[in-house]
Amino acid sequence: MNIIAIMGPHNAFYKDEPFRELDSALQVQGFKTVFLQDPGDLLKLIEHNPRVCGVVFDWDEFSPEFCSQINQLNEYLPLYAFINTQSSMDVSVNELRMTLWFFEYALDAAPDIAQRIRQYTNEYIDIITPPLTRALFNYVKEGKYTFCTPGHMGGTAFQKSPLGCLFHDFFGANTLRADISISVTELGSLLDHTGPHLEAEELIARTFGAEQSYMVTNGTSTSNKIVGMYAAPAGSTMLVDRNCHKSLAQLMMMSDIVPIWLKPTRNALGILGGISKSEFTRASIEQKVARTEGASWPVHAVITNSTYDGLLYNTEYIKQTLEVPSIHFDSAWVPYTNFHPIYQGLSGMSGERIAGKVIYETQSTHKLLAAFSQASLIHIKGDYDEHTFNEAYMMHTTTSPNYSIVASIETAAAMLRGNPGKRLINRSIERALNFRREVQRLRDQYDGWFFDIWQPDGVEDARCWPVQPGDEDWHGFPDADADHMYLDPIKVTILTPGMSSAGKMEEEGIPAALVAKFLDERGIVVEKTGPYNLLFLFSIGIDKTRAMSLLRGLTEFKRAYDLNLRVKNVLPDLYAEDPNFYRTMRIQTLAQGIHRLFHQHNLPQLMLKAFDTLPEIRLTPYQMFQQQIKGHTETVEISQMVGRVSANMILPYPPGVPLVMPGEMITQQSRAVLDFLLMLCTIGRHYPGFETDIHGATLTEAGEYRVRVLKQGE
Repeated sequence: MNIIAIMGPHNAFYKDEPFRELDSALQVQGFKTVFLQDPGDLLKLIEHNPRVCGVVFDWDEFSPEFCSQINQLNEYLPLYAFINTQSSMDVSVNELRMTLWFFEYALDAAPDIAQRIRQYTNEYIDIITPPLTRALFNYVKEGKYTFCTPGHMGGTAFQKSPLGCLFHDFFGANTLRADISISVTELGSLLDHTGPHLEAEELIARTFGAEQSYMVTNGTSTSNKIVGMYAAPAGSTMLVDRNCHKSLAQLMMMSDIVPIWLKPTRNALGILGGISKSEFTRASIEQKVARTEGASWPVHAVITNSTYDGLLYNTEYIKQTLEVPSIHFDSAWVPYTNFHPIYQGLSGMSGERIAGKVIYETQSTHKLLAAFSQASLIHIKGDYDEHTFNEAYMMHTTTSPNYSIVASIETAAAMLRGNPGKRLINRSIERALNFRREVQRLRDQYDGWFFDIWQPDGVEDARCWPVQPGDEDWHGFPDADADHMYLDPIKVTILTPGMSSAGKMEEEGIPAALVAKFLDERGIVVEKTGPYNLLFLFSIGIDKTRAMSLLRGLTEFKRAYDLNLRVKNVLPDLYAEDPNFYRTMRIQTLAQGIHRLFHQHNLPQLMLKAFDTLPEIRLTPYQMFQQQIKGHTETVEISQMVGRVSANMILPYPPGVPLVMPGEMITQQSRAVLDFLLMLCTIGRHYPGFETDIHGATLTEAGEYRVRVLKQGE
């Protein structure tokens, strides 16, 4: 925060000489000055360089409209206008609301003016810095001697060891000095919600449109458990999205809750289409309760919003339709929906409170905002028992939180306030739209094949695209509900040749895992890989350089594939997995080999069936975990799972959706679940390096997947 933009010169000695003097005086104060003449250049400088902390200009030369344009970019930015004795002071109420200061042209006044600019800059920094982060910065600057934890004493201990010095130099002094004890009273308490911590929570609640917000330092996995421990007492029944994060299964392993599953749809590509409207109706829930042993009317519901692939619900319909006391939207992947109009009505905190209901929303602040890993938020709208909720909060929260993580949560929220925050999210959406258009342009330009994007035709303006009935040619959901699900533009799914959204397998294809490995070897990491699709997240941290690198990677893959280069030369890391197997193989041979395996197993129908008929519930996740810790389990080959009760959640990546929950048994009716898992295992056995990561299964050195099941007779 040290750049002052100066609009000049002005071709008048009485103006330019004071500006030259001010330039020298500002540099003495530690500022870097940038001279500009064109207003458009200044606006671009402010938009693309957030370190600009002030603008100096001539009041007579630039109109109040010029100030308004700057204010639209950053309403907190200090503006310094020079006036002379003849200047017209026609300042409107709107200008008075701006951070606008006036100085008179005079020689030898520069040191005093520079000192004032330093003062106003410090006030600007103080205004934009949120309370907890400000208190932490101030504490570190004070450099107090403490005789409490942590033991490294602000990094001092690291500097007493050669290895420690390397660690200290890598992370930096301030990172270690900011790692402080909960005994530091001036920062308040994360657990008691006092002092700057309380101020931070209040700021976050206002920013995200919540009535109350909580900061969590062990990820949304922990946030989900906190909400569940409070909202669903042991012995109660809970509605759970089958497309839930594994933390919800772990919650049910910790607390004896009876789950009733809300079953999402999916298309042939393996993309989840969300839960149908009918699943939320009273009649549907009554049928599920009647069919579930030990179930009563549910007290709580958990909905994943958005889905992993970027589909958002019309949340108002769910809030109004679901007849349960509390609804939890697990919004780990969309912490930005309150900051752009295209997401209106599509988030948990959208709209007003619902009479008689409490709405919760959990968000991973670190996933798509600027926060450290493990940073998460809980938002609440509605009446709840704060004391009891805090007991659940403390049950899962350490008494020694990492203050840097906490400050990063608050900072991520504060970055989204006002016009700068809106601009951040808008630019993220624009970059995603530009990337989508570029892929489509290249597809039209190339002869033969190129990658496609999962989206409707004619993508132009910034909006969330509805997954409507009658549009299944692009989305692949023939039973889609009207005005129910919407595709988030910043979640970009690239399609590889081989299968359509409707599930038609082509004679030739390029499995997405092959493209993902190619990109990874070139420093580009894919968020999620499906059979013929790749997911990329255009977060606020994605810039044009990264987007262009991805485009270049896709075009390089096409070139390598069309030339049919050797695997050894194109994918050296994959070649190293088994040099004998890949010694003479070319990339087209590899792609078509995996594609034929998918074809032989009739992948589209197999995936649909695998997620259509759920395994049979024999024990609740809690009951199964109790059996597991008592040692009442054994290990079997995955092929022997029919008729056996699974001890663990079984979740293959991709697609990252639970197939079997703890306490469930695959029956002949749900045999497709096992067939799908066995198909994934087959690919790895045929092609080294393409083994599927199956959470809940162990891959042995012999290449077998083994799972834990309940012992017979238990």
